[in-house]
Formats: sequence, structure tokens, C-alpha cells
Amino acid sequence: MSRPIVVGVDGSDGSLAAVDWAADEAALRGAALRLVYATRWIEHQLQAVRMSHEDRAGQAEGVLGAMEERVRSRRPELVMTAEEIEDSPTSVLLEAASRADELVVGSHGLGSVGGFIIGSVGQEVVAGAKEPVVLVRPDYREDPHGSPAGARRRVVLGLDVTDASDELMEFAFDHAARRDVPLHVMHGWNAPFFHRHRAAGDEDAGVQSETASALAQAVRPFRDKFPTVKVTEESAPGRPAGQLVEAAADARLVVVGRRRAAAGSHIGSITHAVIHHAACPVAVVPHG
Repeated sequence: MSRPIVVGVDGSDGSLAAVDWAADEAALRGAALRLVYATRWIEHQLQAVRMSHEDRAGQAEGVLGAMEERVRSRRPELVMTAEEIEDSPTSVLLEAASRADELVVGSHGLGSVGGFIIGSVGQEVVAGAKEPVVLVRPDYREDPHGSPAGARRRVVLGLDVTDASDELMEFAFDHAARRDVPLHVMHGWNAPFFHRHRAAGDEDAGVQSETASALAQAVRPFRDKFPTVKVTEESAPGRPAGQLVEAAADARLVVVGRRRAAAGSHIGSITHAVIHHAACPVAVVPHG
């Protein structure tokens, strides 16, 4: 049996969108949904000092009750639990993620989980989670049948062919298969790096051919494993982060990786840029 999908909630617009995403994801996976509320939000420490324990408990109960009703109206078939946990957001979310298939948080909003993405707590959650973390913006909406607003249909995967991760590709292919949407796999390469190793006359054409071949080879096993997924591949010179952010304009999800071996709160410059600038939800998948 699959582990639950966990979503961090606080009642903000960001967490409303995250709850919707998480409920749909749990339904598609046949998994339970776990709502968690961390009482000691760092953004409200001074306010928390002035509030009694009963006041804080009442606030948490109200938020969790509203989120439970939202889920029931959207996905009444889900098995669901809701918990208030007296601890810091980082501790609550990392502990919850350790026992989940996926952690979902809102990516913006004052006082929301996602509001910390630009600060130390968000960096620690994304960098420390051992399972995928999905960041959902408050302005992103899907109906309960999984149809996103506008023309957002495809999943975009950012892949480094020199360090292709099976975990990263498994997540992206599986998501596209469950949602019955196309998958676009992108690899951006830095031309000057390769130029040092090739003769001037055939640099661009040679590198383009090599990277396209490496990308196709990395993706091939997953094409075979997920034959129903329509896959396109793109290998092009340029800044990978900018390419992924541009591709996010018409995507329903961008999938990027983070190496588990990275020290501290380092999540990689490409992943960092995509988290901050992509217009659609972002899944950060730890690997390695």
C-alpha cells in the first residue's frame, strides 16, 4: 500500500491551492491524504507569545476543519487525517515528509509554508526532505477532474544527461502517465564548456548531436516502461534554468532534481531559480 500524500496547511491562499493539488494527487495514487498544521509558524512567533494555548488550538482547529471540508467537497472518496503539531514548520514538514510519498506546500503568501521558500526554512524543507516536494502557487487552479486552467497540459522535466537520475525520470513519467498528459524532457547545455574539447569548425553541430543522443539514451528505458506517455525531447544550448522557466509558461508541472548528498541547504542553482520563477507547480525530487 502506498504511503500518504502530506500537505502543509495554514489557511493562506497558497495552502488552499496546495490542498487541492494534494487531494487530486492522493486520489490518482489511491493514497490517503494527511493535513498537517504547525502551530509555531516562525512568521508569527511574537503573535504566538501573546496567544494562549487554547487560542492557538482553536485557530488550528478552525483552519484544519475548513481544509477538511474543502477536501471532502472536492474528493469525497479520500481517506484523510488532519493534525495540529506543536513544533516549528521545518521540523513538522520534514518529519511528515519522511513518512509520505510526497510533500505538498503552497509556494507563496505571507505566513504560508511557501512564504519561507525565499528564506532559511523553505530552503531547509526542500533541501532536507528525502521524498519529493511539490510547491504549488496560489494562482494555479485545476478542476476536480484534473483539467488545469488554460492550456496547461504537459509535464516538463529538466534533466542533466551527465547525471541522469532514475528517480527523477520515474517521478516525471509516472506523473504524466497518471494524468494522461504529454511529457517534455529538456536538457540545456553550456556551449563554452564543450567548446574547450572540440575543434572550432564542428563544435556546435557535434555537441548538439552528442547531447541529443545522450538524452535519447537516458530517456529510452522509461519510454519502454511507460508506453502510453507521449514524450518529446529537447537538447539545446543556453541556460537550463531560463529554458525551464520559459517552458513552465504552458506546463502543469515542472520536475527538477536535488542531489541528496548536497551539504546544508544547497539545492542547486537551477532548481533554486525554477522554484522562484516558474509560473506553474514545481516538483523537487531528491536523488543520488
